[in-house]
Amino acid sequence: MFRGLSAFPPTPTDAEGTVQAEALSRLIDRLATAAVDSIGLLGSTGGYAFLSREERRRAVEIAREAVDGRTPLIVGVGALRTDAAVALARDAKQAGADGLLLAPVSYTPLNDEEVYRHFLAVAGATDLPLVIYNNPGTTKFTFSPDLISRLSDLPTVAAVKMPLPAGGDFAGEIADLRQRTPPGFSIGYSGDWGAAHALLAGADAFYSVVAGLLPKPALALTRAARAGNADEAARLDAAFEPLWTLFKQFGSFRVMYAIAAELDLFHAAPPRPVLPIPDEALPRVAAAIEALEG
Repeated sequence: MFRGLSAFPPTPTDAEGTVQAEALSRLIDRLATAAVDSIGLLGSTGGYAFLSREERRRAVEIAREAVDGRTPLIVGVGALRTDAAVALARDAKQAGADGLLLAPVSYTPLNDEEVYRHFLAVAGATDLPLVIYNNPGTTKFTFSPDLISRLSDLPTVAAVKMPLPAGGDFAGEIADLRQRTPPGFSIGYSGDWGAAHALLAGADAFYSVVAGLLPKPALALTRAARAGNADEAARLDAAFEPLWTLFKQFGSFRVMYAIAAELDLFHAAPPRPVLPIPDEALPRVAAAIEALEG
């Protein structure tokens, strides 16, 4: 479940935050048909923080029916309160999740002990394997190697989803984490424009935003890099460059809504207060997609 390409789709909703069941089902079927290695439902790209508990559970139920056992379903259960995250973890298991993804969402800045106890409670709420979501750009909390090591000793904590290293030393960071974590513990990365480098350096997984809507080119990049084919990985990564530029300029969350509309997968605005990308940028989105699919 925590190897290869994990695709993170948006969660189409109406203006009131109600999940659009037919649209979400189509997205999940598209990913399972493409044979991604797992689907990351209700990650940051899936806008989990904008959804009620009821809609989050309903999204899992919709996805579970659509995936029909073809691909493991990893579900984000982040929440401000520990008791809320525990409830979401139990909901996800009951609704059919295969694994969990947990970010330490906060308003008050958290310290290591608070995050450890938060994970201890959520990891103990079900028997599902859990991924540590190290996402300091959003949560403003950075997991130290020592904290990752400590959490990896919990029975159900099976993987970590890392941000791109500031200095670009993937190999060094991966080697350090492997020394600190049990055998078989999965080390993966998000930050799509660094995926090829991470996988070539020995990362186990690519937790991908773009794969949520463009699974085939993302799979090609993943397979080339995991096979150690640096030249092919570099060629494919270069084809993605116009899209990476848009992600960096506007934020991948906003750009994914534009991609979905361009591909006629769904038509919905990002949840407010987030605004769509400017209309004048839409031709660049179309051109970036054409470069990948042409």
